[in-house]
Amino acid sequence: MKLRDIAQKLDIACEDEREITGLNTLKDATADQISFLENKKYAKDLADTGAGAVLVTADMATQVPDGVIALVCDQPYIALAHASKFFAPAVCEDEGAEPVIGEGSVVMGGANLGKNVVIGCNCRIMPGAYVGDNVMIGDNVTLFPNVVVYRDCVIGNDVRIHSGTIVGADGFGFANDRGKYVKIYQNGNVVIGNDIEIGANCTIDRAAFNSTIIEDGVRLDNLIQIAHNCVIGKGSIITSQVGLSGSTILKEYVVMAGQSASTGHLTIAPFTTIMARGVATKNITESKKQWSGFPAVEHRTWLRQQGRIAKLLE
Repeated sequence: MKLRDIAQKLDIACEDEREITGLNTLKDATADQISFLENKKYAKDLADTGAGAVLVTADMATQVPDGVIALVCDQPYIALAHASKFFAPAVCEDEGAEPVIGEGSVVMGGANLGKNVVIGCNCRIMPGAYVGDNVMIGDNVTLFPNVVVYRDCVIGNDVRIHSGTIVGADGFGFANDRGKYVKIYQNGNVVIGNDIEIGANCTIDRAAFNSTIIEDGVRLDNLIQIAHNCVIGKGSIITSQVGLSGSTILKEYVVMAGQSASTGHLTIAPFTTIMARGVATKNITESKKQWSGFPAVEHRTWLRQQGRIAKLLE
């Protein structure tokens, strides 16, 4: 779409004719994409953005870099939500190539494949599984019954995904416009690496922009929620009933015990262990430490706290 046409739909004054292909964050946007700035704590990213245009409030318009179009509006986040619909792909494709299935692979009766699907060699797609449009699957992949892989997602080699798991459902993205919730269309995907096992009834949300990423060697237990734009680092282990909020980044070999969690937009250092029911509420920057409690503190500190509380109750 031309920037002028997008602006017109958003009731923003702009006559620029440049072509826009999508939306992205300030850090990742390119010259043919639109970004936004709602929270001023991210103003530092505005100066270096490569976006073609940025949705901003009037008081921030002067800080938009040269060569970047300022799309001035009262509520940039609401405008972004409306704009996301313009770039949302169809729920499913009516036209496209029939699936390409590699040597030795078996798609069992009752499984369904979308358009433009590519499946590698020696795979097993079991009954009830659904593989959406444009999905790419590597070699030696097993999708157990009733696994769902939404459109545009990518799965590497040597992956096992157990029954009931859903890969690529929409992340939980809504903008509150004076009590009305406006959907932020989730136009990214999920990318799953190599040598990965994912348990039953997990949900891995697609990204709002770019990709939710599961890196090589990860092991996921059953009943896990991974929100949009998370990155699960190489070799990490996540056990049952863990919930990760949006844009959580786990570095390599993080272990999260049962019912632990994170708040959003956090980075967890390599070789961190978050104990059962621990909740990370801020970045963890030091590697090879254990954390417990809510909010999470170092495990030894948490043990001392529990001991003192127990003495108060004697």
